[in-house]
Amino acid sequence: MRIEKLKAEHNVKVEWVHFPLHPDTPAEGRALADLFAGRNVDRKAMHAQMKARMDAEGLPYGERTMTYNSRLAQELGKWADTQPGGEAIHDALFRAYFVEARDISQPAVLLEIAKQVGLSVDGARDVLEKRTFKEAVDRDWELSRRYGVTGVPTFVAGRYGVVGAQPYEALEQLVRKAASKGDAEG
Repeated sequence: MRIEKLKAEHNVKVEWVHFPLHPDTPAEGRALADLFAGRNVDRKAMHAQMKARMDAEGLPYGERTMTYNSRLAQELGKWADTQPGGEAIHDALFRAYFVEARDISQPAVLLEIAKQVGLSVDGARDVLEKRTFKEAVDRDWELSRRYGVTGVPTFVAGRYGVVGAQPYEALEQLVRKAASKGDAEG
């Protein structure tokens, strides 16, 4: 995977910063047809483009008809980053949402995913019930606004960034640019 390759070849430290993509999505989710209504968007073409990008990266990609509110998933992900091996939750959440079209707004789904990647189900339940990482995600959303993030994924190195699913070469160029300007870590 691109990120793993960047970490290995360029000693890149990855930090997940969450972004409020469609934060007004209701609890029951929203049909993609409704989300894109009136926007002159060819959903089939958009899906085909994204599928081609994912295929090129060796990543699975399914066909969704719904979008779900990801706020609780983001809070769980922020907590998982503090746990040994917790970074695995990001790939598992991606797969659940973009491949299996699961409703990641549901605590039961999130607890199952946490268990799947070896995290404490009791710890995950506590995070979801008490919302102990709500403020951390609020800070991420504010940082995203300050950076001018408009879509996901957005990759940032130093003072530079690129938006969207990018080929490895574009990400490598971003890291090199930041390093040459003295903005990158390591």
